[in-house]
Amino acid sequence: MLLTITNTHFPATDLGYLLHKNPARVQSVELSAGNAHIFYPEATPERCTVALLLDIDPVGLVRNNRGPAGDNFALEQYVNDRPYVASSFMSVALSKAFSTAMNGICKDRPELVEQPLPLEVTLSVLPARGGEAYLRRLFEPLGYQVQAEGYPLDEQFPEWGQSRYFTVTLRHRVRLRQLLTHLYVLIPVLDNDKHYWIGEHEVEKLLAKGAGWLQTHPEREGITRRYLKNLSALTRQAFASLEEGEPEDEAVEVPEEIRAKRQSLHLQRLETAFEALKTSGAKRVVDLGCGEGKLLRLLLRDRQFETILGMDVSARSLEMARENLKLDRLPEREGSRIGLIQGSLMYRDKRLAGFDAAAVVEVIEHLEPDRLAAFEKVVFGHARPGTVVITTPNVEYNQQYERLTAGTFRHSDHRFEWTRAEFSAWGEKVAAGHGYSVQFQPLGPEEPAVGAPSQMAVFTLTR
Repeated sequence: MLLTITNTHFPATDLGYLLHKNPARVQSVELSAGNAHIFYPEATPERCTVALLLDIDPVGLVRNNRGPAGDNFALEQYVNDRPYVASSFMSVALSKAFSTAMNGICKDRPELVEQPLPLEVTLSVLPARGGEAYLRRLFEPLGYQVQAEGYPLDEQFPEWGQSRYFTVTLRHRVRLRQLLTHLYVLIPVLDNDKHYWIGEHEVEKLLAKGAGWLQTHPEREGITRRYLKNLSALTRQAFASLEEGEPEDEAVEVPEEIRAKRQSLHLQRLETAFEALKTSGAKRVVDLGCGEGKLLRLLLRDRQFETILGMDVSARSLEMARENLKLDRLPEREGSRIGLIQGSLMYRDKRLAGFDAAAVVEVIEHLEPDRLAAFEKVVFGHARPGTVVITTPNVEYNQQYERLTAGTFRHSDHRFEWTRAEFSAWGEKVAAGHGYSVQFQPLGPEEPAVGAPSQMAVFTLTR
């Protein structure tokens, strides 16, 4: 059972720092029914590959009752594929061998943790319930290029068809910790057996390892059910947690200095976005990522906006917005102007069509960089409002916060924070690709060297 990870970003041997594994040494970790060995087949500045080799003891599987349950046929505990394929044993090995890397810890080179790398993973051999099509449905939405080599049941009898086994190669520019968590969750999803007890702790593991990507994955329900072996009580518990979404900024412990500045900046951000929407002449407006409804409240007070819709991925945030706006107490005429819906910015949604303007206030930085292309298609390609107002932090300004250390973001759930030049380059590219013009402006007090704490782009449809 073999997994390899290859890095080609110079110097490629940085992979050793991230994994906390010296390329010059062979290391081993003990598993419940065997051992996992970590070594480097190649380690040069141009190309570095780490291999994780599992040596599973077939007799040990039966002795320790770690193999299949034997429901299918009497000899399944003795005759099975467990020692030879990537299964739940591989997930356990990844967690044990690369735990520090999976948790985003790198003491010697901490700057490497958040750096996307051109990584290539090869799994030999991977069982895939659902075949190559399902394999692609799992990995391609996360940005991976998938190459799958299938195997016939018997080469001498091609009429028997293909087996469920593949040698799989995945390529993606991605953070190493993200890649490891993707593999940890999805390998058991593709397989049919788990060699350990499934309990509530597995729900916690799934939610922890799936943070930042599982909630918006198009196969979220299938992944959750398969990972938890279709145990209804556990899947209901996991679904409930996923529906709650991520915590709001106010629930995260931050230095008081940043909290105070954030409060005044947040109000200024909302008011500036509101003025941009009003200036556009829009009558039908959608707030994408509306949170607790603070911008919706401003819009509701102005009679120019005849139709107002708030959308958020978090059911909890929508419930708070409903309470904050007192929607159940509004007069019928006022209540008919506003609505709330749950949805994701990753997928085309016909409910977003026909609006004059859209607001996306401090939302994009919560998306994985490799999911921005999907966001662009949803908002600018499919919904196509006449005006789009987007705000996001300016990372250059972070040095003004004395207690915010270098290399850290303003919020624990931010996946990136852009400089002014990066935001401008992204905005210009999006506008040119979708028939919009774009203007940029700072938000908040400006400093000569680093600009303002936040930044706004106003896109206007030209064709």
